Amino acid sequence: MRTPIMAGNWKMNCDNDEAWELAAAIADEKGDVEGCEVVLCPPATALTTVLAAIEDTNIGLGAQNIFWEESGAYTGELSGPMLLSCGCQYVIIGHSERRGRFGSADEDFTPELQQVFGDTDASVNRKLPAALSHGLLPIVCVGELLSERQEGQTDEVVSGQVTAALTGLEASEVDWVILAYEPVWAIGTGEVCEAEEANRVIGVIRATLAEVVGGEVAERVRILYGGSVNPANVEGLMEQSEIDGGLVGGASLQAESFCELIAAAAASK
Repeated sequence: MRTPIMAGNWKMNCDNDEAWELAAAIADEKGDVEGCEVVLCPPATALTTVLAAIEDTNIGLGAQNIFWEESGAYTGELSGPMLLSCGCQYVIIGHSERRGRFGSADEDFTPELQQVFGDTDASVNRKLPAALSHGLLPIVCVGELLSERQEGQTDEVVSGQVTAALTGLEASEVDWVILAYEPVWAIGTGEVCEAEEANRVIGVIRATLAEVVGGEVAERVRILYGGSVNPANVEGLMEQSEIDGGLVGGASLQAESFCELIAAAAASK
């Protein structure tokens, strides 16, 4: 039995006062939740604030990115030791908003061209062992662009991203990895992948895992769905056999809606 996870990715939202208020409200309502891992991923400026708000609860703290070196002349980056010192237990790696397969900061910012920070399969592959080496649980994101879905390339794209991310890892290391299927066209657009289709693609991801590290490990790895998850669709998503939770954006910025998602995940398995 895979324990569900509901992870809130706050992205570039919440100053410290807002982060405290939101985290405290979630902790008051769901701080003792059982049957579901809850993770809050605030911006880096609010990590220690959120840590204080969730102290002595069952809620975990996650960062939104990591760099593969431990220190050095890497302006603006955060290392594994830095994240640990802020109390992080999880870290998101390779979110579609950070991947750089298309688009640049000079182009119009649209869902199809939102990958402006330059992460690639290769950089995701370097960040993953950096997280694992420091005991951080990585939430590794994969997903296709709208054009790739329209061209029938979804399975090939996500399978390739999974294989590239895990290159060089031992099966025992992959046991600690969490994957998230986030179709780029469904992130922040209000569009959601139909539950049955999300389940099918996550099945493709799990089959890829089985090819890379074996069936036993593949069955243990948690795979989340992300992309406009909200209280209206969460039950349908969580009913699916392959979906082990959600990586949630907008709905995690309201305590009431996020707590509804947590309750649905905890009741699902």
